[in-house]
Amino acid sequence: MTEQKTVLSGMRSTGKIHLGNYFGALKNWIDLQDGYRCYYFAADWHALTTDYADPSQTAANTLEMVTDWLAAGLDPARSTIFIQSMVPDHAELHLLMSMITPLGWLERVPTYKEQIQQIENKDLHTYGFLGYPVLQTVDIAVYRAHFVPVGEDQASHLEISREIVRRFNYLYQREIFPEPRALFTPAAKVPGIDGRKMSKSYGNAINLSDSPDEIRKKCMQMFTDPQRIKRSDPGRPEVCNLYDFHKLVSTPEVQERVACDCRAATIGCVDDKKLLAQTLIDYLEPMRRRREELLRDRDTIYDILLEGSKKARERTAETMEQVRGAMGLDYRKALALAEKV
Repeated sequence: MTEQKTVLSGMRSTGKIHLGNYFGALKNWIDLQDGYRCYYFAADWHALTTDYADPSQTAANTLEMVTDWLAAGLDPARSTIFIQSMVPDHAELHLLMSMITPLGWLERVPTYKEQIQQIENKDLHTYGFLGYPVLQTVDIAVYRAHFVPVGEDQASHLEISREIVRRFNYLYQREIFPEPRALFTPAAKVPGIDGRKMSKSYGNAINLSDSPDEIRKKCMQMFTDPQRIKRSDPGRPEVCNLYDFHKLVSTPEVQERVACDCRAATIGCVDDKKLLAQTLIDYLEPMRRRREELLRDRDTIYDILLEGSKKARERTAETMEQVRGAMGLDYRKALALAEKV
């Protein structure tokens, strides 16, 4: 019988999930649950690479994020859901992988240079931040994952992980780690309410847990076609924020009607914002309801993470036994050989 392929993915522990997180990753995770052995984790150690000076919200952010995962449909009966720091084998393999990773590989990672330049209010000149790609590689490798779900624009981020595991397998003449491959998933365009990429740091996000009133308020603030000044001006849905959201949550019939009415100026931006707000409210209602149920018994969320982390450790223990053997750290074997001499 062919072994089920393993999928691994995670999110930094940054708190409540917004629509960009959902359509960019979480929805795809949910869809993959029945076809693969899935491991999904809250990357709290990764959060510390930039937030090490003030980690006071890391644990709370982790629990908020996982609550949204469960409310959206991630199922602990079909996926292993866990916290990175609850699986210490990540740390051990990170140390061992750092022994074999050339410094130049890390310094040439584009995102390293970009974030050093862009994030000016934090000191990122740390070993942890430089070594981020090694820990990211370990997150994948320690589960011997075959696939990482990403959009096509993120595929290059996997290349250093492939290089590191390839180097490990070559150095120790063991095919312990598969070279992780990108599992391309639909990359939905999710703008923020101001037209930029949706991001907490921009303050332009709509969260899955937002109340109906919050959603209505945010929709009314959305940028629209800048050339449509008057109600009677024809609109261009292809350049309008509202229509990008319609493509995510509205039925094909509504999308077609809105596009036609916008071009013909038979619907105004204010009416369209009201329509979109109600559509988003209806779309998110089951998630909000499930979230409220989960929050009535927060211990359930923690129990799911404890059980998931225990299950994750079973997988990583198998990996680390092979790794220690490959790197000459299997002392039981060394003793057995010594006794034969």
